[in-house]
Formats: sequence, C-alpha cells, structure tokens
Amino acid sequence: MSSPAAFNVQQSDTGRVAQLSGDWTAVGLGHAGQRLREALRGVERFTLDVSGIGRCDTAGVLAILRASDGRIDPATWASSPKLERLAGLVSNAVRPVSVAPRGSRSIEELLDRVGRGLVQAGIDAYHTMAFVGRLLVVVGRVARDPRRIRWAACVSLAERAGLDAIPIVMVTTFFIGAVVGFLGADELSRFGAQVFAVELISIAVMREFNVVITAVLLAGRSASSFAAEIGSMKMNQEIDAMQTMGVDPFEALVLPRFAALLITMPLLTFMATLAGLAGGILISWWVLGLSPDFFIQRMLDNVSPNHFWVALSKVPVMAAVIAGIGCRQGMEVGGDVQSLGSRVTAAVVHAIFSIILIDAVFALVYMKLQV
Repeated sequence: MSSPAAFNVQQSDTGRVAQLSGDWTAVGLGHAGQRLREALRGVERFTLDVSGIGRCDTAGVLAILRASDGRIDPATWASSPKLERLAGLVSNAVRPVSVAPRGSRSIEELLDRVGRGLVQAGIDAYHTMAFVGRLLVVVGRVARDPRRIRWAACVSLAERAGLDAIPIVMVTTFFIGAVVGFLGADELSRFGAQVFAVELISIAVMREFNVVITAVLLAGRSASSFAAEIGSMKMNQEIDAMQTMGVDPFEALVLPRFAALLITMPLLTFMATLAGLAGGILISWWVLGLSPDFFIQRMLDNVSPNHFWVALSKVPVMAAVIAGIGCRQGMEVGGDVQSLGSRVTAAVVHAIFSIILIDAVFALVYMKLQV
C-alpha cells in the first residue's frame, strides 16, 4: 500500500532535522517538495533524514535536491545505497554546465573545425596516394602479362559508362552550342560583326565545351555509378571474399573502369563536338541567316583544328580523374548505408571540382604556350 510523501521538521542542537517519510515518487509526491523547500528556506544548518522513505524515484530525489538547494551532506544517503546511486544520477543530470563566452566559444569552434579539416585533408591525401600506388602496381603487373586483362568487364563497362551516355551528351552539348550561338548573335550584331559568330561558336565548342560538358556528365553518371557499385560490394563483403580467393580487387574492379573511360571518353568528346557545332549552325542559320554551307566553309578557313586537339589532350587526364575518384570513394565505403550515400555524393562533387580545376590548369598552360 503506497503512502504519500511527507516530512516532519524538528529542532535539535545541531540545527533543524527534516525526517522524510512515505513514498517520494512521481505519483505520491504531491506538493511535498514545495512545502519542504518553504520549511527549509532561510535555514543555514539542517539535516535530512531519509531513512523513513519507503519508495523513491528520480522525481522524488529531484524534489529533495531542489528543496535543499543542493546543500545536502553526502552522508545523508548512506542509509540507503539505492537512494545514494539515484541521487548521484540525478545530481549529475541537473548539474549546471559552464558555458564559455560566445566570442571565445566561436573562436574555439572555428579552430577546432579548421584543425579537423586539415587532419582530414592529410588523411585523404594519404589514402589517395595509397590508391594511386596500388593502381600503378596493378598496371605494371598487367603490362607484363596482358592476359590478366579482363576484356569482358572492360567491354561491358565501356558500353554502360560510355556508349549509353552518347544520347545525353549529344543533347546537352547541342543546346550548349545553341546557347553560345544565341549569345554570340545577340552581342556581335550590336557591332555589325555577326559573321564572327562562326569563330566564336566553333572555338568555344571545339576547345572547351565539348570536353568539359562530357566530363561533367560522366562525373555525375559514371563516377557515382562506380562509387555505388564498388561501395555496395564493400558493404556486402564481396571485396573481402575476392581477396580471400586471391583476386585483387584493383585488378578486377578498378582497372576495367579506368580502361572503359579511357576508351570511350574520346568518342564521347568527338560526338559532343559534332552535336555542339550542329546546335551553333542551326541557331546561326535561324537567327543570323548564315547558311550551313557558309558556316562550315568559314570554320574550315579560319578555325584551326588545333583547338580540337587541345580539347582531346585533356581527355585522358579527366577520364583517369573521374574513374579514380569514383573507384576510390567506393573503396572507402563503410558498413552502413549512410556511408555509401556520403561517398557517392563525395565522388560526384570531387569529380566535378577536379574537372573544373584541371580545365583551368590546362587553359593557363596552353595560354603560356600560345597554343
């Protein structure tokens, strides 16, 4: 039978003594905690006797702590080890946390984030170098024995990562060429130089947009696919099983994906060039009245084919970077779905950033070389 919480305050030689009795629980507490606080208010020295408490939970201990403003002798709970453990748990939960001033806290958080970022960058750089080293070892091993190349995997990946991407690459670059044609026609018509739209469209498509748009689309399409495929195998412990059977994952999974992109990306770049020029020709014919025959003849007379070879020289580097980032992120996947999602996202973001950076570096180098 439960009894409500109660107390009796008596005067002694050492001060007031509050004898607690009944069930100090959330059900039987009532207003006992408030009345105890009023009885002890203004009293400098008091003692709590908890030996008469029947049942007690965290609500009761919290009421006792609040009534005494935390001025409880640790020996108070000695009569009941259970109450002592419960009091320690509640005291730790309600203990005030010191809050640093806002200015210093923000500085500490900034320094902490910068430090963690630098450490993570160092770890990523180490893992990247390890990945490149293992890949070079596999390339050297395959170069000594070409029979180790998995041609079936290379052909299948080349079809999925390259040939299947031709429609989206051509449609995208067609509209990019059309947009460049619109902008060129609008701006050059103000100066009466509409005919130079041919050079603008040809150089922009042949030198930059063909390879950049192709690489960006492959980064979103193939890098994410590589990371997801290898990451799923890593989660299902298929890669561990391959290593147990003596199969090198880099030779079976990574190298065919590198070969697939290295083989198909030049073809995609060529198709993107044709589609981009077709979009520019169509807009020039529609807006400026320049016939396709005139456009093609003027392009052949005034635009050097070196612009296309400049774009094609970027292809192997971009293909290797896209495949490498996708495969490396897949190899870093942990054992949960969240890790897989974050690594796939990182593969796309890192690949696109690397493409823009590589294109900028090539542009600076060719500008110095005057190519």
